[in-house]
Amino acid sequence: MNSNLYLLKITLKGCHVKIWRKFAVPADIKLDKLHQVIQTVMGWTDSHLHEFKIGGAHFGVPDPDDDWGEEVIAEKKCRLDRMLAPGFKQFQYVYDFGDDWEHVIKVESLDYRNESGRTIFCFDGQGACPPEDVGSTPGYADFCDAVNNPSHPEHKSMKEWVYDCCGYPKDKTWPDGFDIDAVNQKLAAYENKPKSGTSLKNTSAKKKTAPKKHYVWMPPK
Repeated sequence: MNSNLYLLKITLKGCHVKIWRKFAVPADIKLDKLHQVIQTVMGWTDSHLHEFKIGGAHFGVPDPDDDWGEEVIAEKKCRLDRMLAPGFKQFQYVYDFGDDWEHVIKVESLDYRNESGRTIFCFDGQGACPPEDVGSTPGYADFCDAVNNPSHPEHKSMKEWVYDCCGYPKDKTWPDGFDIDAVNQKLAAYENKPKSGTSLKNTSAKKKTAPKKHYVWMPPK
């Protein structure tokens, strides 16, 4: 990847509390990798389908058996810097088509400078990520009311569901439990993870291969 970084801010829409993250990624990151970064910075568990919406086009994991919905372009072929046409400073990310969590991603800088040398890093954020399968934004509001109020009739059952059934750590709290240090530890492990098929013992001798073809999306005129 090149050294040019994009500074992004992702915001979860429609919640009763503010939930957002500000983070940096390489400009040439593939959308499938950006999806993994988003899952980490937000706190999702990558348990459901997702898609990006950029300039009217849909990017994700195409379903060969789906002939009815919008065409989905394979995200693993798409670089972020080649998807953002001149002037594009905002796009969407949707996670879990059941709960339908809609995120808005704003590009705050196309040439961010990070003196730490890190290429994937979370700088700031607010609000805990909702639990998976909580029932979208109305369900999350009801969940927060119940889990934080010992006198609520569903307080005990909600705590049993989220901690015992779903497996969230006992010290996890809602709606304010955002641990930026834990997020960056996970991002560091991901950032330093070797690419699939690359040996750490000997990377000097590589076979020459034909250059990969990358999808470049152009907005309609």
